[in-house]
Amino acid sequence: MTQTRSLYGRILTPLGWRRGHVHFDTHIRQLQVDDHSGADDPQLPVILPGFIDLHVHGAAGVDLMQGGDVARTIARTHARFGTTTLLATTMTAGLDEIAHALQGVAATMAAPDAAAACIAGVHLEGPFISPQRLGAQPNRTLEATLALVQQLQALAPIRVMTLAPEIGAHTVLIPALCALGIRVQLGHSAGTYEDGVAALQAGASGFTHLFNGMTGVDHYRPGIAAAALAHAQYAEIIPDLQHLHPGVIRLAARAIPRLYAVTDATAATGMPDGEYALGEQRVHKCGGCVRLATGSLAGSALTMDQALRNLVQVGLELADASQRVSTFPAQYLGLDDRGSIAPAARADLVVLDAALQLQQVFVTGHPIPL
Repeated sequence: MTQTRSLYGRILTPLGWRRGHVHFDTHIRQLQVDDHSGADDPQLPVILPGFIDLHVHGAAGVDLMQGGDVARTIARTHARFGTTTLLATTMTAGLDEIAHALQGVAATMAAPDAAAACIAGVHLEGPFISPQRLGAQPNRTLEATLALVQQLQALAPIRVMTLAPEIGAHTVLIPALCALGIRVQLGHSAGTYEDGVAALQAGASGFTHLFNGMTGVDHYRPGIAAAALAHAQYAEIIPDLQHLHPGVIRLAARAIPRLYAVTDATAATGMPDGEYALGEQRVHKCGGCVRLATGSLAGSALTMDQALRNLVQVGLELADASQRVSTFPAQYLGLDDRGSIAPAARADLVVLDAALQLQQVFVTGHPIPL
């Protein structure tokens, strides 16, 4: 029998801050609001929707590309930092290696873990990217075909796919990818502004780690990032304060209505300094920063609770920051049952103190040991 629970504090509801109780089992059953006064009381716990991270490569020393049961370890680890839903994210690799990773994700999704974040599917970040904008990806890129994507989609549900629109027939392929239920994101691209706009017109709907791994905002020769600022409704950013200057985060938040945060977390997340796997490559974590041996940034060790705090640190209001770690990614994937605290929504909740440090996490009402 499912246990009914109750939390009291400052609750961020779709109508704004309210002081009161949220009653829930697996889903939210009732919001019992005391009144509108005291909703800004700093002594009260802060109750927010659980975090939703659409770009996760690893954690706890394991990398998704290892396959097998590692997706479960990754989902359990990120739940401890408030992530209640995530997309398991692949790297550019050989097709056999990608297939192995997808099979592991599918097996994990088929046996849900109450102590882990919900895996909503896969973000296929490679191999359909530009060899000129690899970032931390190995140089094993391919041109996408519908048959190849369908072959991969048969192994595990691909919810998001990153591609470089200037490569081959990628832009022409976008409508067919959208028809498969895939959100197409532009990233790891050497394309022009015009390439970006054409891809958006074809049905692309997002941008992978905006500004990182793409052409920029040169005022004479604008690139993919400029197309995002001018036209996008949705885009990812990595707010670890290493991938982007705080001012650029504010610029993007002002320009893109539903800009949302991701971690791009690697096996180094939740681990001490040292060497870890990122796909077929080795990365080094030092002082919270993850880099290749060349010194280039290689994903991150960011967690979503720290992403929330960083967004507030750069000047976003807490309610705005919460939308960018919960509501907007839920809307982007069409996950209508999460990303907000409202009756009938999944009881995916985080409780924080006045310093925005995590106190409690619930995934469909199940408490997660922190």
